[in-house]
Amino acid sequence: MRPAAFLFDLDGTLVDTEMLWAQAIVDWLADRGQSTTVEAFAPIVFGHSWIDIQATIHARFPALGKASAAEDAATLRPYYARLAVDPSRLVIPTAVAFLRKAAKIAPCVVVSGSPHADVQAALGTCGVAGLVKFVLGGEDYGRGKPAPDGFLKAATLLDVDSSACVVVEDSTAGVMAGRAAGMRVVGVDRNTVCPQDFSGCEWLVHDLSEIDVAAVFGEKDD
Repeated sequence: MRPAAFLFDLDGTLVDTEMLWAQAIVDWLADRGQSTTVEAFAPIVFGHSWIDIQATIHARFPALGKASAAEDAATLRPYYARLAVDPSRLVIPTAVAFLRKAAKIAPCVVVSGSPHADVQAALGTCGVAGLVKFVLGGEDYGRGKPAPDGFLKAATLLDVDSSACVVVEDSTAGVMAGRAAGMRVVGVDRNTVCPQDFSGCEWLVHDLSEIDVAAVFGEKDD
């Protein structure tokens, strides 16, 4: 069946940023007198919204005191920027190529746990901002992944049946969210540092170039 829409994750799916965010958080915490490691924090970062990540940070490190997700994001961002000197090098070309082909078949949306402005900036770096119908950042919907809220809101805004949507994800939480929304899921198992569970994916690949987009999704409905 021809999809009604493609719903893409961002971090780890279109841009290879998750480990950099994990390192940025470790550095940010260190400057605030709190010690952890990238290995310990990566599972918290992968697939989860910044709102949930920030809540976990404060639960684990109460000495940080109170701050909003937006306030912490503002102070964390320079730590990430020091690591991501050339954001264009973080773009995953085969994933961007997949999105370009998918956009010729059905509307494409990005549903991310990152702040809305960061998602927009990343899509500009990827050169596909004009091909994406809209984006939902972590502040634009209710519960973060693995809850289905973001994907269900995207389907509602598009006025399409959720069961006709295809989700493209690289994380356990994202796959679970897509499945909970009743959508078909393309799992991209490209991460060797923090292994993910792709149970329930309709398609599972190591790289999106493995899928012939026109052949798999481009057929016209009978």
